[in-house]
Amino acid sequence: MEKRISGHTGLLALIGSPVGHSGSPAMYNYSFEKLGLDYAYVAFDIKENEVADALSSMKLFKMRGMNVTMPCKTEAAKHMDELSPAARIIGAVNTIVNDDGKLTGYITDGEGFVNNLKDHGIDIKGKKITVAGGGGAATAIQVQCALDGAREITIFNIKDKFFERTLETAEKIKKEVPGIVVNVYDIADVAKMTEEIKSSDIFANATIVGMKPMENESVVKDLTAFRPGLVVADAVYNPEETRLLREAKEAGCTCIGGKGMLLWQGVAAFKLYTGCDMPVKEVKELYFS
Repeated sequence: MEKRISGHTGLLALIGSPVGHSGSPAMYNYSFEKLGLDYAYVAFDIKENEVADALSSMKLFKMRGMNVTMPCKTEAAKHMDELSPAARIIGAVNTIVNDDGKLTGYITDGEGFVNNLKDHGIDIKGKKITVAGGGGAATAIQVQCALDGAREITIFNIKDKFFERTLETAEKIKKEVPGIVVNVYDIADVAKMTEEIKSSDIFANATIVGMKPMENESVVKDLTAFRPGLVVADAVYNPEETRLLREAKEAGCTCIGGKGMLLWQGVAAFKLYTGCDMPVKEVKELYFS
């Protein structure tokens, strides 16, 4: 790394909290070195109330871009000069590109999720998917699954002051994709969640439950929801096997971890930053095998 840092090296970063566990710096820095691109990528632990300052610093330091993780995705979207169509619908960003001080926000989480499923031979088209979560990543997954042909989406979220936003997302999806069935329920309703998972083809956890320091927790409380043939995907990638995936695997489910989602959303963001294709084969072998 030190051999390729110069006075011209461009800076990119991940912001959010926590970020110490993130695999993004290794993935991006390897790709920059592999392709001979003069960039360096680091991670900054940034809370929601620090996002505005972080973005001001991004402009000040003429950083090329930033990835944004929880809990900062929605707040970051409020400070963009422009939003991609998906980011505008969702109201959150996970990728920011800085073009001479103009910040454009994108959301590649949904694309990463769907391509991760495809990488495991799972097609979302015609399927019913139940998603736990209503934040930026969860909403991106819901929108992308709808756009890619899911027949039904059931959303479970915490019934707090932001629950109304989840209901609004459901209405936006139905408006964007006529004919799709979208329902929203309180995640505290264990019986309903169990019922919906039982009738689903795919269940996705897009909450922070299962991520350190909550690695001993799972969003699924009733294990009778699991069955052979059900695909269980977790957006959490550290730990690699969450409690959710471990318990689902024991019940005979097909399990897909979050590392692949990180890879494929990163592939899309890398293209936005550099105009180049990430060396996916090598990155997958080094960091995702």
